[in-house]
Parts: sequence; structure tokens; C-alpha cells
Amino acid sequence: MLFVSPTLASDRPVPVSRSDFEQMFKFSNTIYKLKHQEAYARLLDNKLPVTAKPRSDTPGILMGFDFHLTDDGPKLIEINNNAGGLYIGPHTNADGENQPWLPQPDMGELPGDIETRLLDMFPKAWKNIAIVDEDIESQFMFPEMQAYAALLERDDRNVFLLSPEALQWRGDQPNERGLYFNQHRLDGIYNRHTDFYLDSAAMQDIKKAYMAGFVQLNPHPRSYALLGDKARMADWWHEGLLESCLSASEIHLIRQIVPEIHLMNEYDDEKAWKERKNWVFKPSARHGGKGVLLGKAMSRKRFDALDRTDTVMQKFVPASVVMLHDKPFKFDVRLFTQGEKLIAVAGRVWQGQVTNFRTEGSGWVTLEIQG
Repeated sequence: MLFVSPTLASDRPVPVSRSDFEQMFKFSNTIYKLKHQEAYARLLDNKLPVTAKPRSDTPGILMGFDFHLTDDGPKLIEINNNAGGLYIGPHTNADGENQPWLPQPDMGELPGDIETRLLDMFPKAWKNIAIVDEDIESQFMFPEMQAYAALLERDDRNVFLLSPEALQWRGDQPNERGLYFNQHRLDGIYNRHTDFYLDSAAMQDIKKAYMAGFVQLNPHPRSYALLGDKARMADWWHEGLLESCLSASEIHLIRQIVPEIHLMNEYDDEKAWKERKNWVFKPSARHGGKGVLLGKAMSRKRFDALDRTDTVMQKFVPASVVMLHDKPFKFDVRLFTQGEKLIAVAGRVWQGQVTNFRTEGSGWVTLEIQG
């Protein structure tokens, strides 16, 4: 297998206070609890696409919770349903050992070693597994997907790294129904594709097999619909929704950590334009920096062209700053979880307006939880 160079920006851990860590971890668990509240799902039912209707209690593989750290505590930037970034390539640690996964702090919330925690996320019943992404071999994170495949293969699983077009739904013969790659009938898909609702033409065979109950998908559309879609964060600011599902202290925690956020079509247009420097504008159904626009840098023409039904406006929260290589870098924190379990923690450092690893010295950093 071919791997790329490490993406570790610095061997020096970046300190994060234990109080900030505990707030972030408590938040992720509160959101997981919210996801399983019947009242929450019921209130959102008319907003969920058909692929998100099938219920599943399976926790998501590597949910990512991204935070900026501020003087007022952690602030959520995004929930990522298929978070990446833990694989750093062949890397020798201080003890001279090869450590291809991002080193983790020694703390009780992270029992055992990282490879065991990663492997335990995948159901034992998944013997034939596809890791799927759009044009998979061209993906920046393809080496990481190769590393997951190698980890699973050492556990006697059959793993295929595939673009969705390689999969075929066979529904005609009762004894052969299922989703196939060549002659291999798949048990599960680790979905790295960002078409979470299975809308695109390339995902239609996966959609047919999933909706018919012949393949498991993780992360699955319902998980994304209830948590990852940025429109949900706007729903959390609607008076009455959280009040029907959670305690007052839990609601306070969510609204303290989630910056105020609205769908553009729910906010006065001229007011949004006048206040634009205080907001970040994001497509509601995408992850990461794609399509993210800072209001302070936006022209009126670009503002007017935004899709009001598919754009959220989130209060701007500047990233904190750390010094690496004698230079200032912006910094955020990601918690990788599976349900209530913490799988890993990581930091990202970069320069520029939005999170990116294009500038020299940018990349992933280890964390030191202090206090």
C-alpha cells in the first residue's frame, strides 16, 4: 500500500485545559442523548428525507465535534459525521517506535490503545466491508482510508476501497439479494462520502440496498439528519424544540457552546447584510471549509447570490492562536467519538481565513490535557 508523508505539524503537544475538555466531552454526550430522544425525532420528522426515516441505534463511526476555544469557553463550529485526520503516516515517536496514528494523551477517557478503539467501532458482523468515497483514490484522505483497511484486514475482515459506482444492487433473485462488489456481497459500508442522504446518481445502488435492509451504512443518513446537517444547529436555537427534549441545564449547555445560528430564509435579509461582519455563511449540507464565506469579506453581489434555503449564518467566533515554529497559527480542537465513547482528540493548526492545510507548517497536532 502507498502512503503519503505525515501530516503532523509539530511533535510538541498543544495544551488544552481540562475544564475546556470536560465541557466539550459533556457537550458531545448531551448531543448524543438528544439524538435518541423520541420527542426530538418526532419534532423533526417532516424535515427528514426518506433515507433518514429508517431508525438505527448504531452509534456513528468517528463522529467529529470541532470547537474553537475562547475566553468564554469552547464554541462548536461543526459536527462532522465521518471525521478524518487520525492517520499521520509512518512516524517514529520519542521511543523509536513506528506510530502511524496521531498520538493521544494519557487519560482515563481514552482507555487502551488507539488501534483497539478504532477497530472496536466496526461491528463484528461486518466481514465484507467497503470503504466508500467519491473518486476515492483522488481523495486527500485516501491514505487514511488505506490505513483503516489494513487495520481491519489484520482482524480477518475483507475490505474494499471503492468509489460508489463500483457497487451493484442485485434485487431480482431472492437468494442473491444484496449489495455487491464483483462477487462479494457486502455486510457494511464505512461511508466517507459526503452525500449522506444518498441523493446522487452514483449512490443509487447503495440507497436501494440500504432502504431494503440488505446492507448497513455508517454513518447512516438518519445520524446525519439528526446531528450533522447544519440546519439542526439552527433548530436548536428555535424556542421550544430543545425544551421538549432536554433538561434546563442541558439546554443551557447546548446554547452556551453552539454559537447563535439561523437559516438565512428565517432571518431578515437587510438585517443580515448590515450585520454581515458578525456572521459566517455556510452551506447547511456540507462539511469543512467548502463554500464557507466570512461576512466581513463578502460583496453584495455574492451575498445576493446565496441560496437562502440552503445557507446558514452562524455568529463568527475567531479561532484561538498558538505559536508553532515561532509563528502564529490558528487552532481548533476535534473530539472523535462513537456514541458516548471518546475515540481520540486532536488539534488542527493553520493560517488563513478558513481551516486549511495548504500553508507551510499547517496540519494536525497532539493535545496535552492540563489540570
